[in-house]
Amino acid sequence: MDTLTKMKQKAAYRAVEFVKSGMVVGLGTGSTHKFALERMADLLRKKQLEHIWAIASSFETDKMANALGVPLTTFAFHLKIDLTIDGADEIDPDLNMIKGGGGALLKEKILQQASRRVVIIVDGSKLSPQLGTHRSLPVEVIPFAIQTEESFLKSLGASVSLRINVNGSPYRTDQNNLILDAHFGPISDLKKLTALLNERAGIVEHGLFLGMASDVIVAGAQGIKHLRCGVSNDIGTL
Repeated sequence: MDTLTKMKQKAAYRAVEFVKSGMVVGLGTGSTHKFALERMADLLRKKQLEHIWAIASSFETDKMANALGVPLTTFAFHLKIDLTIDGADEIDPDLNMIKGGGGALLKEKILQQASRRVVIIVDGSKLSPQLGTHRSLPVEVIPFAIQTEESFLKSLGASVSLRINVNGSPYRTDQNNLILDAHFGPISDLKKLTALLNERAGIVEHGLFLGMASDVIVAGAQGIKHLRCGVSNDIGTL
C-alpha cells in the first residue's frame, strides 16, 4: 500500500470515529469509502459499535456491506439518517462539491439530503479553488432525452461527452439511466447552474452538491486535515 493510499485509509478511519452505536449511517460509493466500510465492519465484529443500520447508495456498496456483515436498512424503516460518510470528486473552500464520478450521484444526494450530518473523505487532489476547475460535472439523464439534454448542456457552454464503459458500451446507472459528463470549466455561479439543471425534465440528477457537507476529512502525503462547515477553510493541498 503506497503512502497516499495509507493516508486515505487513515482519513476513512477518522471519518468512522463520528459513528456511534445506535446510529443509522448512509454509505457512499467509491474506493476510499471502502476503507470506511471495512472499519465499521471491524468495529461491529469487536462490539465496539452496536445496533448500527446502514443505507447504501449503490448496488456496489450494498453488496460490499452484505459481504462484510454490516446490517442494511431502507427509508421504509428509517426516514432520517444520523450520519452519511461519502467521497467527492472536487470540493471548494465553502465545501460545495462535484460528485458522480462513480455514477451513484442520485442515491448519494438522496442520502445526504436525509442526513443530519455528512462527513466527506477526499485526498488533497480533490481540493479546488472553484468547482469545475478540475472535474467535469456528471449529469444523469433518462435515455429518451439524451440528445436534447446534450444540446441543452452545450447551450450553457459545456463540452459534453456520454460516459462509456471500458467495453465501449454506454455506462448505465443503478436506475438504468445514462450519464453526460459536462465540462464547464470553473463555474462562476453555482446556484444559477443548479437552478437551470433542476428545471430540465429529462435530467434526473446532477453532480452539484451545494451546502451538504458538514465535515471534510482530507488525506495528504503529509497528514490529515479536517475542514468544517461554517469555518474559514484553507484548502491548500497537503
